[in-house]
Order: sequence, then structure tokens, then C-alpha cells
Amino acid sequence: MFLLRRLFTRRRAARFPLYLTDEEQTGLRAAGRFNAEVLDFIRPYVQPGVTTATLDGLVDEYTRDHGHLPACHGYQGFPKSICTSVNEVVCHGIPDERPLQSGDIVNIDCTSIVDGWYGDASETLLVGDCSPRARELVQTAFDALWVGIGALRPFGSVIDIGHAIARFGMERNVGVVETFQGHGIGRRFHQDPGIPHTPMKEARNRILVPGTCFTVEPMVNAGDKDTEGPLGDGWTVITRDRSLSAQFEHQILMTETGPEILTLTQHGPQPGHRF
Repeated sequence: MFLLRRLFTRRRAARFPLYLTDEEQTGLRAAGRFNAEVLDFIRPYVQPGVTTATLDGLVDEYTRDHGHLPACHGYQGFPKSICTSVNEVVCHGIPDERPLQSGDIVNIDCTSIVDGWYGDASETLLVGDCSPRARELVQTAFDALWVGIGALRPFGSVIDIGHAIARFGMERNVGVVETFQGHGIGRRFHQDPGIPHTPMKEARNRILVPGTCFTVEPMVNAGDKDTEGPLGDGWTVITRDRSLSAQFEHQILMTETGPEILTLTQHGPQPGHRF
């Protein structure tokens, strides 16, 4: 069986764009570690009265002071260094001068470039005193991430992730967003394979070969799954019914023995955390 798997890996590597050598994996691990460090750095600043523009500036300065680059800044024209998606914003929220208020939830989506390699992760944070429904949604988004990670296995199909998260979303009575998905990542920000969080038919033949790297990043809505946007700024996407939305993201390297999470933080929520 081991020899068959090795042969399969070599054949796949010839045509699979994200197969990474040991040396390349080392670079990618460094990018993931630093990106996790950035999230640990910014988390304590997420407080009522702080603007998302302030958070953006802090991340930009911290990243550049460490000799690295914030990947979002200038990416396809994006004007800031992180995405800050508040309340009904599903993704790609642009940091601005609006102060966060007690009761808000905000997703901080951070991507770093370290020596040419990309690290990518996000967290949704509770701001001040949040409602039970907001807290429950954030918990559900966090748990959905780990349900998706739990479905990963070497040479498994990407569709397994979608099946697992979709079932979990139905159990929790939330809308799992279909219009955005995870992605392959390496020396480019977004690559194949796409990682849908619902069971899309085209994902059945996408095989998670050891040596490939990708993100799992389910977005869940308190209402239905549908989104609206991008809005007039060209980026911001919101829930169609204006319900709350939450998301968590990790970057995963598939290995021969299973998934390796590259963006685990030291001080953020760990598997099993309760909000």
C-alpha cells in the first residue's frame, strides 16, 4: 500500500500544481507561523471604540517591521492590509473609521507574505458584551472549521469537507455560504484546488495529495446562506437578509500522515474552545 501511495503521489505531482517539496514546505510553515503571530498580536486591540482602520494600521506596521508584507494590500486593488468584516458583512470588509461597538462581531482576515510564501488565516471576535445569538453563531463558525478539518485525510476528496460542514450547518440551523470557498495557497495567494464548504459536484475529483496546501474557511450566516455584493466599494459582501455572519480560517498542509495546521495561534481559540 505504501508503494502504491508513493507512486500515486509522484504521478499526481506531475500535474498537480500545488505539490510542494520538503524545502518548499519549510517556507510555507514559516509563513503560517508568522501569520498566526499577527493574529495573536492584533487580538487584544479588538475592543469597543477602536476603529477597524486602526486595527489595519497596527497589522500593517507589525508585519512590515518584521520584514514581511501584508498580502491583501494592493491585491487586485484592495486598499487595506487586512479585511475586517463586521456583523452582517460576510467577507472582504474594508477597514474604515467606524468605531467598533459593544455587541459587534468582527472577522479579522489576515494574510502575510514571508520570503515569497503566503500565510492565511482568520478569526471572528466578539466585541464587548455580545448577545447569546451572536456568541452562538461565532461558536458555530468555529466548530464548523474543525468539523471540516476533521474530514481531511491523505488522498481524500475535497467534497468530504463540504459534506461534513453542510451536515453540521443543518444541525445548527445556520446558512453555510456557497458563493465563497477556500483555496490552494503557496507562492500565490489563490490557486487550485478550490475548497467549497458545501458538497459541490466538481469537488469530488479534487484529491488532497500529500504535499498540497490549502485553506478551510467556512462562512456561516445566522439566517439563510445567500449573500449580496460586492457593494459599491467593489469588495464588501453582506448577507442578503442582513443577518449576522461569522467565519474562521486555517491554512492546512496535507502530509502522508494527515493534515498539518500551519496557522495555529499560541493565544487564540484552540480546538474545543467555548466562546
